[in-house]
Amino acid sequence: MLRRTFCATCIGVEAITVTVEVDVSPGISFFLVGLPDSAVRESQQRIGTALHTVGAKLPGKKIVINMAPADLKKEGSSFDLAIAMGILAASDQYLFNYLEDYIIMGELALDGTIRPVNGALPVAVHAKKEGFRGCIFPLDSAKEASEIGGLEIYGVTHLDEVISILSGEVSVVPLIPQKETSESRSMFNIPDFKEIRGQESAKRGLEIAAAGAHHLILSGPPGSGKTFMARALAGILPKMTSAESVETSKIYSVAGKSCSNGGLMKERPFRSPHHSASLCAITGGGSASMPGEISLAHNGVLYLDEIAEFPRSVLEVLRQPMEEREISISRLKYKLTYPANFMLIASMNPCPCGFYGQPGDRCTCGAAQVARYRSKISGPLMDRIDLQIEVQPVPAERLTGEGGSESSREIRERVEAARVIQNNRYMGEYNTNAQIPAGDLKKYCKIGRNETQFLCAAISKLSLSARAYSRILKVARTIADLDGGDFISLSHLSEALLYRGFDRKNWNE
Repeated sequence: MLRRTFCATCIGVEAITVTVEVDVSPGISFFLVGLPDSAVRESQQRIGTALHTVGAKLPGKKIVINMAPADLKKEGSSFDLAIAMGILAASDQYLFNYLEDYIIMGELALDGTIRPVNGALPVAVHAKKEGFRGCIFPLDSAKEASEIGGLEIYGVTHLDEVISILSGEVSVVPLIPQKETSESRSMFNIPDFKEIRGQESAKRGLEIAAAGAHHLILSGPPGSGKTFMARALAGILPKMTSAESVETSKIYSVAGKSCSNGGLMKERPFRSPHHSASLCAITGGGSASMPGEISLAHNGVLYLDEIAEFPRSVLEVLRQPMEEREISISRLKYKLTYPANFMLIASMNPCPCGFYGQPGDRCTCGAAQVARYRSKISGPLMDRIDLQIEVQPVPAERLTGEGGSESSREIRERVEAARVIQNNRYMGEYNTNAQIPAGDLKKYCKIGRNETQFLCAAISKLSLSARAYSRILKVARTIADLDGGDFISLSHLSEALLYRGFDRKNWNE
């Protein structure tokens, strides 16, 4: 007898339905076809042992299992549950009334318990789009998918629970999304801006970067607070919108790095890979075609501490994702596209010893060493960084003084207000000023005659590129939003130009 069940597999962050066709007929054999890998082929032993825990068995007949589409390679153990349900139905051991209404996924343990699987969230989104009644996942995996409305999401822990759901019993009920607490922000390990002494220019630059999702680099001697300030940035980022939360959570679901509370991610990711990270770790790919750091930082921050210590090959690969906000990974066996809409925040020393340009002749580096060190960050990459800020050591009187500074909460309120202005302006077409395409600059970044003359003179004097021109306008637009202004004024443009410090100094010369 032929029966069908449905499961799914993820290609990148998008899911595709896999139809499991099970036929049980007279004979003694077991065939599993449809390009299964070793983990899928080994499901026979897991399923046979697990079925005994519910009083069922693997029938001693001819069993043919086809996983369609047959030309798509099936990898992993998440198909166990769908195959087991198909076998039980095709062998008439159970009568299932809702077998084809659900996408079923889960890895079976030998005692019948169900282990978590990756990719539950994109599968649930796909199931809703395809018109399925719901999804049956392992409990730990189902929590992240429970917030997808209009879909029954069941979280199960044992094989007998799946049987009861498909049989129409009411012993298991769909999961209900957890209510978000009023203050769920994880602030325990994030420095507060009120702890930062001095560095007013850098703090202002970080506020602008957070408000418009602009790329930023801090350069200064050791101990000037670059890393501390960069990590404090996480405390002033606005919460993600619902759409951004789903987008980011899908990436983490595929990567097996779901949120600790089991639901959707609410806080923007802050990824800080070590400078020894490989090219594949940053971009994604590998044998399992997993998302890399730039995709895990989607809608959040990719922080590169001591960016000049990263291999140049790793840094250069960032150029295209910084412009296109996605990365296409082409390998021999697959071609995938992952989202990569991240804010690049970087920090570095001005030279190998760190004291170039500081008083007291402390720098021990020759001109060639300094040039070689800075050349790791190419001109095209630096040109893509909107805010370029030099950080100086904090004077002793500022370090020891009692003067307070604004808290992260106060700054975050201004950042969130600026984001609201941007959301209302773009109406979902894009989210932040940094995403404005070149064709819409004149529409959203209008400037008057005096401002145009000022900007033309600055571009000519500093020999700025067309890309730098567009990024100056976007930063000025963000500064105007922070001020609550409808128009970009001369003061907004002037401040935006101040943050192109490395352009003024011919960074690689």
